[in-house]
Amino acid sequence: MRSLNLGILAHVDAGKTSLTERLLHAAGVIDEIGRVDDGSTQTDSLSLERQRGITIKSAVVSFAVDDVTVNLIDTPGHPDFIAEVERVLSVLDGAVLVVSAVEGVQPQTRVLMRTLRRLRIPTLVFVNKTDRRGAQAGRLVRAMSERLAPAMVPMGAVTGLGTRGAAVRPYGAADADFRSALLDVLAGHDDALLAAYVDDEAGISYERLRAELAAQTRRARVHPVFFGSAITGAGVDALTAGIRELLPAAGGDAEGPVSGTVFKVERGPAGEKIAYVRMFSGTVRMRDRLRIGASPAAPDAGAAPDAGAGTHSGAGTHTDATDDSPRAEAGDTPRTGAGNGAERAGGEGKVTAVGLFERGPDVRTAPVSAGRIGKLWGLHGIRVGDTIGTAPPPSAQQRHFAPPTLETVVAPCRPSDRGALHAALTQLAEQDPLINLRQNDIRREISLSLYGEVQKEVIQATLADEFGIGVTFRATTTICLELPDGTGEAVEFMDKDKEVNPFLATVGLRVEPAPAGSGVEFRLGVELGAMPYAFFRAVEETVHETLHQGLHGWQVTDCRVTMTHSGYAPRQSHAHAVFDKSMSSTAGDFRRLTPLVLMSALSRAGTTVYEPVHRFRLEIPADTFGSVLPALGRLGAVPYAPVVRGTSYVLEGEVPAASVHALEQRLPGLTRGEGEAECAFDRHRPVSGPVPARERWDHDPLDRKGYLLRVVRRVTG
Repeated sequence: MRSLNLGILAHVDAGKTSLTERLLHAAGVIDEIGRVDDGSTQTDSLSLERQRGITIKSAVVSFAVDDVTVNLIDTPGHPDFIAEVERVLSVLDGAVLVVSAVEGVQPQTRVLMRTLRRLRIPTLVFVNKTDRRGAQAGRLVRAMSERLAPAMVPMGAVTGLGTRGAAVRPYGAADADFRSALLDVLAGHDDALLAAYVDDEAGISYERLRAELAAQTRRARVHPVFFGSAITGAGVDALTAGIRELLPAAGGDAEGPVSGTVFKVERGPAGEKIAYVRMFSGTVRMRDRLRIGASPAAPDAGAAPDAGAGTHSGAGTHTDATDDSPRAEAGDTPRTGAGNGAERAGGEGKVTAVGLFERGPDVRTAPVSAGRIGKLWGLHGIRVGDTIGTAPPPSAQQRHFAPPTLETVVAPCRPSDRGALHAALTQLAEQDPLINLRQNDIRREISLSLYGEVQKEVIQATLADEFGIGVTFRATTTICLELPDGTGEAVEFMDKDKEVNPFLATVGLRVEPAPAGSGVEFRLGVELGAMPYAFFRAVEETVHETLHQGLHGWQVTDCRVTMTHSGYAPRQSHAHAVFDKSMSSTAGDFRRLTPLVLMSALSRAGTTVYEPVHRFRLEIPADTFGSVLPALGRLGAVPYAPVVRGTSYVLEGEVPAASVHALEQRLPGLTRGEGEAECAFDRHRPVSGPVPARERWDHDPLDRKGYLLRVVRRVTG
């Protein structure tokens, strides 16, 4: 059988989980349709999902449509859980975007459709809730053509719209208006069809039109629109037929080299890790040993070392790279989650069990081949975003949405739970690396990155329900970035005077701006053979770790760091004695010295703090414009010229990320509940007012004396 990996996406409460239940029922997988309100659906399995009636984690179910096995992935609709959607997009062959016939095009609907179009994922649209009072059809299609994508093709007509008896009549060959409209849309994307249209419109068969519709849908050029109700089942049969006919089957060679990507990680009843993998090539069987590739680096990742011309001091043929100290010198534990680019190097793992999705959420023990989705046990170090085998297609490794722009500090209600809290959050970070868990051992604080307040509430409830840990959060703050203003250099040479440089290492670094979006790039300006590679590696890793906090305490990005000087003391000892690290360089010397040099170079380069900015689109009653405009000004928003649309104003502009939540809370009161807001991350811009300084994590390499004293105390114990 062919396989199709299908995503169900929507704005929250549009009905996608109910649609999933209806599709499973229509395929004969379940006998009774679950209800979101009752917490009895197949895909909302978490107790928190059942309590809140929303999808929090993506879930996979499987069903058959004739000769096609559909692996359906139900995704969260709330924008706070967009990271779950991002991970799913990389494994899809097609998607169904659910739009409510009552609420129409909503903010998250537009965000999702823009991303689906950018990734060229073939997408069908299902207009749900046609049985609800206030449902729209023709007007909604026009709105979707204006606000989502121009090439929308209605595939049927709704009778009894807005009533419990609403039904759908699919269009066919006998519908002349449908044929004409379909031909107009398709001819705009195909020159051969356009030529045939001009020569002899009547000579184009309906079969050719359907074949061309399928071809253009699979190339993501047009989007067929189906109508119906997930509650009553109206129109679901037509959607099911459309899924089989119009969306492309999964490709890949089952006999080829193993290649797949992990899009979800969960824990089993015994605490074991279970990885959800989409296979692009090859077959995975029980007891296979797999090469695991680390998840793609975040934007601050460094490039591979690049040897070039430069200067260095010191020499030797040291072959022992003993590291006698922790990497994080100041008590700032490296992040758990997508973070610095030098953090993980992948590895290998042995598969102890394999599960293939079959009939709903059930799995059977069977190999997972190209095009299929399955569960793998035994890969202890696996994380979301990791690859197995050879690298999958680039589209499976890209970031599709903006990273979180908010952060908070979490603390246990009982101080004795501090260790358990870190262990619990580490497990949550396995499932969602973008929370960027990091801990300061000295201040005994843990911080998380967030998309919004609902995500914070869910984390709090999860810690209480699943781990028995009560927590509190500090007020949410905005995550800013620092970018270098110019070029700065610094160097520290090995010196006999230990008060000048107490480390057996020479390190010189140059910091300079890099193109926007390039992250942090590390280069060598000295010969690669000038000292052992482990020492270069220690410098590179420490550069990435140190740049998590710049001059103002924010992460530094879009910069190039070049190592300009290097030197070390070769392995040596007193006569007839064993290796003496007090006379020989270790990787620890380079890890301790690098922050001192890097921050000195950065201070000479200077940095500017950039804040995240969202673009907004408001649709408000015209008579409330006078109240909304000054409120936007107080929030730091910059509105553009309004556009009049009937009795409404459409107002677009940009607003600081820190003010988005306040804008969404105040708008209903300013517009009698009639205003609609859509906000999405746009870019970072220089902070115009007072520069927000982030509290430093107890260390400051710029405080040379204090830094060195702490290092000495740490080493001497």
